[in-house]
Amino acid sequence: MLELESNEILEERQFQLAIRRLADSLSHGADASPFRGSGIEYEQSRLYQPGDPVKLIDWRLTARTRKVHVKEYQAPKRLPVWLLVDTSASMCVGSGRLSKYAWAVQLAGGLSLAALARISPVGVLGCGDRPMDFQPTLSRNRVMLWLHALRRFRPDEGTRLTRRIRELGRSAGPRSLVIVLSDLHDPESLEALATLVQRHDLIVLQFWDPAEAGRLGGGILRVQEAETGRLSVAHGRQSWLEPEGPGRLLRSHGIDHLLIDIRQPMIPVLRGFLARRGVEQRGKR
Repeated sequence: MLELESNEILEERQFQLAIRRLADSLSHGADASPFRGSGIEYEQSRLYQPGDPVKLIDWRLTARTRKVHVKEYQAPKRLPVWLLVDTSASMCVGSGRLSKYAWAVQLAGGLSLAALARISPVGVLGCGDRPMDFQPTLSRNRVMLWLHALRRFRPDEGTRLTRRIRELGRSAGPRSLVIVLSDLHDPESLEALATLVQRHDLIVLQFWDPAEAGRLGGGILRVQEAETGRLSVAHGRQSWLEPEGPGRLLRSHGIDHLLIDIRQPMIPVLRGFLARRGVEQRGKR
């Protein structure tokens, strides 16, 4: 696998273009928005009063009753959106054009801009050693600054995913939409996510590189996990990672989970996943 140097940075102009295209794609079809509770929603119709805008006339009800009615809408519901981006060592390797980290940061950017377009404040937590704790805001400029801070890679960074999940569970408001972007190499994070979903809407995007399923072909190996420091013993012909395992466990707890193969086209898959989720959430209201 190709390992990125610690000073390698995603090119700025390409990064901005990529996340804007992603945001446009993910925002297409506002009725199926994954950001449940956001946006302006129809509430009721009432009789027309002098000064009401003509564009609010409810033409169907007016035709049926022969009295002019206008539509009233609820004020925008601001459901905070938290993005938990895994910045640890295992995310910074990849066998394709981009690493798992690079894809996670780009998708975080697209999701952030799509949420802001739906009037949902966005906050970002880095889930590695670096102190990245950005509270929710509706400022596009501030969110862009945070995303640019995430563009720098550190391939020796430890994981703090479980800790960040638990901290957010204690500090977040009564209800938020939490989107986790990680390869879930921290096994303790699964239990923390199962607790978090009891209070918040939760989406887990798990990044997967097919090279991780390979076999070394050697004898008995003693290996150390780069980001956690855990030691283990394995043999070279075994597949050391099972990508579907975390997903099965998360779905059993009612958590929306998507396994993303970084070697395959992911945007249509992600867009369909979020659209289906948006429709399902609207049906629960």
